[in-house]
Amino acid sequence: MLDRLPEYIDPLHLADKRGALKGRIPLRSLDRLAKLLVNDAGFVAVDLFFGREGRLAKVEGRIETILELECQNCLEAIKWPVDCALKLGIVSSIDQANRLPEEYEPLMVEEEKILLKNIIEDEILLTLPAFPKHQHACFVQKIDNNSVEPLVNDGQSSPKNPFSILAKLKHTGDL
Repeated sequence: MLDRLPEYIDPLHLADKRGALKGRIPLRSLDRLAKLLVNDAGFVAVDLFFGREGRLAKVEGRIETILELECQNCLEAIKWPVDCALKLGIVSSIDQANRLPEEYEPLMVEEEKILLKNIIEDEILLTLPAFPKHQHACFVQKIDNNSVEPLVNDGQSSPKNPFSILAKLKHTGDL
């Protein structure tokens, strides 16, 4: 696996040659994604294959990484594994994008060469949740010096019904 992938690629040329790119991209080089991370150390493993299916130029492959996002409940770091498969159809117009088979997403190419990191970054951003949270109840409130109480209701205790007084009146006949 290469540590250094090309910065710019020509996807149509790679599709004609049935090219492959396999390597790693540092997370800190993905500017838009790095702003969302608690820690931008690490790499994205990239494994892409370019080819043609009839007249359709395509990119298929896989992107894998582990991101450190900020939990939106407790504001602590949360490890978020990303393992996404790519299936992109290379197009140069909206009409071509509309004619793509359903299993392909469009990769709009307006110039001959494009930044490889933009493709990778777009695909990772599409997989991220809007509000990343731990799977366990992590949001707690300190009561005393040593004890903590979760603020999130786990469904173990039922909330007090504000209309319970009416139910009592109905059964006593005072209504």
